[in-house]
Amino acid sequence: MRNLDMAYLVLSAVLFGLGAVGLLVRRNPLVMIMCVELMLNAVNLSFVTFGVMLDDITGQVIVFFVLVVAAAEVVVGLGLVVAVVRRKPGATADDIRLLRG
Repeated sequence: MRNLDMAYLVLSAVLFGLGAVGLLVRRNPLVMIMCVELMLNAVNLSFVTFGVMLDDITGQVIVFFVLVVAAAEVVVGLGLVVAVVRRKPGATADDIRLLRG
């Protein structure tokens, strides 16, 4: 294992940890979506690093699918959150619970 690969894995773990802490601590739904995106990108970084380390393209293919799913998640989730925040400025994650029906 090269030092550069190890640095990418450590960076991935740090980014994932920051996203997890942000998701657990923050109450603003927009910030929570950004934290989820940070966690997804951290996992993507680790997939690419492992793909390079193992000389296998599977990790990069998985990253492609994760990016597509993340884009769809952002479009739907961000649309819902922006609609709630427009109706009720200063909305928190508890206010999103109202969408339950």
